[in-house]
Amino acid sequence: MVSADPAGKPVVVLGSGLAGWTTVREFRKLDTVTPVVMVTADDGHFYAKPTLSNAVAQNRQPAQLVTTPAEAMAANLNVSLLTQTRAEAIRPHQQEIVLPTGPLAYRHLVLATGARPIRVPIAGNAAHRVLSVNSLDDFAVFHPELQRGRTVLVMGAGLIGCEFANDLIAGGIQVTLVDPAPHPLAALLPAEAGAALQAALEAAGVRFCLGTTVQALDGTPDGRTLATLANGETLVADAVLSAIGLRADLSLAQAAGIACDRGVLVGDQLQTSAPNIHALGDCAQYASAGHLTLPYVMPIMHAAKALAATLAGQPAQLAFPVMPVAVKTPALPLVLLPPPANTVGGWTRESGERWDWLDEAGRLRGFVLAGAATRQRMAMSAAVHR
Repeated sequence: MVSADPAGKPVVVLGSGLAGWTTVREFRKLDTVTPVVMVTADDGHFYAKPTLSNAVAQNRQPAQLVTTPAEAMAANLNVSLLTQTRAEAIRPHQQEIVLPTGPLAYRHLVLATGARPIRVPIAGNAAHRVLSVNSLDDFAVFHPELQRGRTVLVMGAGLIGCEFANDLIAGGIQVTLVDPAPHPLAALLPAEAGAALQAALEAAGVRFCLGTTVQALDGTPDGRTLATLANGETLVADAVLSAIGLRADLSLAQAAGIACDRGVLVGDQLQTSAPNIHALGDCAQYASAGHLTLPYVMPIMHAAKALAATLAGQPAQLAFPVMPVAVKTPALPLVLLPPPANTVGGWTRESGERWDWLDEAGRLRGFVLAGAATRQRMAMSAAVHR
C-alpha cells in the first residue's frame, strides 16, 4: 500500500500526459504543501505529444522528444511518481483507487487517462502488424520500422493521418493514405479546402486511395505487407500505420459508475458525477464546450489551469476561449475552427485560401484558413460569434 503524507490525503493524478503534468504544475503554483501522487502506466517522461507527428522529417530519435525526464519532473514538482503502474479500480465511496500493491486513498482524484486508438477489424495473416502512434512508447516501436523499410500505408486521412503523411514524405518515406471519405480531413474541412490539401500533399509525393478501406493485410515472402482494399486494389508496404482516430479511455470511470458518454462527463469545474473526482484532457467531455471532447493542446492548458485552482481551494469556472487548431501539414499549412456542434449553417468561400462557416443569421461561427491566409488567425478568432 502506498502511504499518503501524514499531512493528509494526497491529490492523486491518473496519467502522465500533458493533461496530468500540466495540472500538477499549475497546482504547485498555488499549493506547495498538499501531497501529490501521480500514477502512470508508462515511464512518466514529459514530452509534447504533437512532436510525434513531425519527428521523422526532423530526423529525431524517440529519446530526443523527451523535454524533461520523469525523475526531474517529479523532483521539481514534489510529486510521488508511480511509473509502469496501472490503477485497477476506482472506489468512489471509499475515496480510494486500487493499485497492484493495494488501495491508495485520495483527497481529490484527477482522471487524465487520455484516449486509445480506434482499431477496426481487418482480415489477413498480417493484421497484427498494424501500428498506432499515440504516445512516445508507440513512436519508439514505430520508428525502427522506418529504418527497415521505406514505404508506409497510413489508414485514415484525418488530422493525424495527414500530419503523419506529410512528416513521413518529408523524411523520405513513400506514403499511401487510405480513407473512405472523398477528401482528406472530411470531418473538418469543406470539400474545396480538402481538395486543396490533397493536391498539396500529392505534389509532395503522397498517394491517396480515397472512397475505400483496407480489408485485409497479408505477409509477403520478403517480409513486407500486402494490403487488399475494398475496391479490389492491392498495394505493398513495409509498415502499416492506423490513424483512424481516438476514443476516450473510459474503462476505469465506467467500471466505477461515473457518468460517461463519448468521454467522462465533466461540469464547469471539471467535476465528474462522483464526489472529489475530476477529469480533463482527451478522456473528458466538457459541458463548457457544448459537451464536446477536445483532444487538442490549448483546451488542455485552459482546463488544467482552472482545475488546479479548484483543487487548491479556489473554485474556478472553466470558460474556453475561441481556440483554432493549427494542422501541421507544411505542404499546405491550415488553421481551422470547426463550428459548434449542431449549428445550422454552411461553408462559404471568402477567398482562395479562406472559408467561413456562417449560421442561419449570417454570423461567423467557424473558419478554415490555408497557406498565407493562416496569418489572419487572430483577426478571424476575434470575429467569431460564440
